[in-house]
Amino acid sequence: MTDPAEHRARLEARNAAMRENVAGLLADLNRRTSELADAQTRAAAVTGAATSPDGLVRAVVNPAGVLTELTLAPTAFTRSTPEKLARLVVATAQAAAGSAREQVEGLLAPLQGGTDLSSLVEGAPSFADLLRPPTPPPAPPTSGRGPRHAADPDDDDGFGSVFGGQR
Repeated sequence: MTDPAEHRARLEARNAAMRENVAGLLADLNRRTSELADAQTRAAAVTGAATSPDGLVRAVVNPAGVLTELTLAPTAFTRSTPEKLARLVVATAQAAAGSAREQVEGLLAPLQGGTDLSSLVEGAPSFADLLRPPTPPPAPPTSGRGPRHAADPDDDDGFGSVFGGQR
């Protein structure tokens, strides 16, 4: 049989080791939480930009891939058809969204791995879920025809679309 004092000493040593382990896990969790907050702040400031190969279209998007700026070259309407220009705008905006997504993923990649809160506390959120950038919605299928627009109630000049012809 073991001596009660020796048994108590072993238990105290195990408790001390467990406290040290928990303290290390908490320190790691606090560090990662701070790093995550910093990365989220930097990710919120990301913009993606792209210019079409022919220079007719430039698109800028926010971190979620939402178009925030669209610039058409002054010659865009004379150098392209409405259908081609529409496809070029979509492709350029998608390229800008891809650029933003890559930047956000690059900011979050270093935070992958390490101690995960969900492994310490049942039901807690996982860092992996917090680090996953939003998935962009799928692109709508294209019919090869330009976009269709409803009549603009503010269009009272009677001339219809700037592309010529009526809507």
